Amino acid sequence: MQAIFRPVLAVLLVLIASTAHAYIGPGAGIPVIGSLIGIIVTVVVAIGAILFWPIRKMLKRGKKKPAVEENNDNGSETSENADEVVDAVITDPKQDD
Repeated sequence: MQAIFRPVLAVLLVLIASTAHAYIGPGAGIPVIGSLIGIIVTVVVAIGAILFWPIRKMLKRGKKKPAVEENNDNGSETSENADEVVDAVITDPKQDD
């Protein structure tokens, strides 16, 4: 009889339990809301980066940098594409020395 009585008593106590009228407060909810906002922002930024990547590549392809960009203090001109210019000069078969 005791083997049946305890489980039945436990089920009855769970079923007749009343609601607790207690105040939890905003301290528990604010971190949850902050975490959800952080997750949502992360997902939106990741999707935006994935969608913007091809557009950025197309914009970069459309712009061509000039070979000569600025003058140094000593009067010589510099280029960001200096390696490409040097390779073109070295491999150019039409160049006469």
